[in-house]
Amino acid sequence: MSVPDPALPLPAALKDQPIERVERDGVEYVVLGTAHVSRTSMEAVEALLEREHFDAVAVELCESRAQGMRDPDAFKRMDLFQVIRQGKAGMVAASLVLSTFQKRLAEQSGIQPGAEMKAAMDGAEARGLPLWLVDREVGTTLKRAWHSVGFWQRFGLLGGLLASVFEREEIDASEIEKLKQGDMLESAFSEFANESKPLYQSLIGERDAYMAARLREEAARTAAGVPRRVLVVIGAGHLKGMCHLLREQQGDPATSVAELAQTPPKARWPKWLAVGLVLAVFVAIAFAFHRNAALGTQALTAWVLFTGGFAALGALAAGAHPLSILAAFIAAPIKPFRPGIPAGGISAMAEAWVRRPRVADFDSLRDDIMHWSGWWKNRVARTLLNFFLVSLGTIVGEYSAGIHIWRSLF
Repeated sequence: MSVPDPALPLPAALKDQPIERVERDGVEYVVLGTAHVSRTSMEAVEALLEREHFDAVAVELCESRAQGMRDPDAFKRMDLFQVIRQGKAGMVAASLVLSTFQKRLAEQSGIQPGAEMKAAMDGAEARGLPLWLVDREVGTTLKRAWHSVGFWQRFGLLGGLLASVFEREEIDASEIEKLKQGDMLESAFSEFANESKPLYQSLIGERDAYMAARLREEAARTAAGVPRRVLVVIGAGHLKGMCHLLREQQGDPATSVAELAQTPPKARWPKWLAVGLVLAVFVAIAFAFHRNAALGTQALTAWVLFTGGFAALGALAAGAHPLSILAAFIAAPIKPFRPGIPAGGISAMAEAWVRRPRVADFDSLRDDIMHWSGWWKNRVARTLLNFFLVSLGTIVGEYSAGIHIWRSLF
C-alpha cells in the first residue's frame, strides 16, 4: 500500500491534524477527523488529496445532505402541499432549524459548515474517484433521537433547538473550536446530548457503527484489489469511536446498516389515548341524548365549539388567512370521522393554497426564521407554524370538550 514518505516534510495544513490509519480486509482507510466549522479542516482535506494517492473518498454525509451541498437551492422547489400531505412538516421544520443554526455558525466563523466535506466531494470529482456517502440519513437520525428520550425530555430538545435559532449572543471563538471534538447534530442539541445517554447513542454511537459498516459494505462491493486506499473525512467527534468499530466490528455489514437505518415505530399509547378520549366523549354525548334531546344537543354543540374554536384560535395565532381559520374550525370537530390528514394539515394546505409561497419567501426563509417575527412574515414559515398551532389547538379542544361534557352530565 502506498504510504507517504516520512522523509518528506509534512505540509503545514496537516500538522496537528487528527489522522488515523486503519487496515481492514485488505483496505487501508486514512481517516481524517475534521471540525465542521474550520478553514483548517478544509485545507487539511485538500492537502491530503494532493499528497497521497487514494482509490476512493468517503465522507460523513447522507444522500440528502450531500444533495443539499450540491444544490443548496433545492429546498426552494419544495412542494408544501406534498410535505404536509405526507406528514413531513415536522421533519422539514427541524431541518430548517438545524440549517439556521449552521448559518449562524457560518456568519460568526467566516466559513460555511461542512466546507471540508464539500472539499472532499470536489476533490473526488476532480480526480475521478468514487465518492462514498457513509452517514445515516439525517431524518432517520432525528427520528431515532426523538424516540430515544422520554416525553418530558422532548420538550427540552425542542427548547434547545429553538434556542439555537433565536440565541443572539455571538458564539465565542473557543466554542467554535470545540466543534473539532464534537458533532454538528450534537452541538445543535447542546447539553442534552451530553446529559442523555440514549440521545448521545442515537446521535453519535449509532452513527459510528453505521459509518464503520458502510465503509466495509462499500469495500466489499468493489472488485478485488480496488480500492486499496480510501480517504475518510468525518467529524473529529466520531474519529475514535468509528475507527475502533472499523477495526473490531464483526458480522455482515449490510445487515448492520439495515438495522441501524430502520425508523423506530411510533409509540402506540398516544394514539390509543386519543382514541380512548374521543370514544369517552362520544359515549358521553350519546348518554346525554339518551337522557334528553336538549342535553344531547348541548353536548354535541360543546364538542364542535371547543374543538373547532381552539383549532381556529391556533390558526388565528399563526396569522392565517380567514379561509384557513375556517378550514381549521370545520376540520377539527370531524377529525374522528376523517382519519388521515389532521386538522392542522388541512388548514395548512388551505393557507398554502390561498397564500402561495413566493420565490422571495424561499430566498429569505433561513434568514426570516432566525427572528420571531419572521415566522409570521414568511409565507413558508407561517404555513408550517399554522400546521403546528392548529394541531395543538385541536388537541386542547378535544380535552377541554371532554371535561366540559362529562361535568355537564354529573
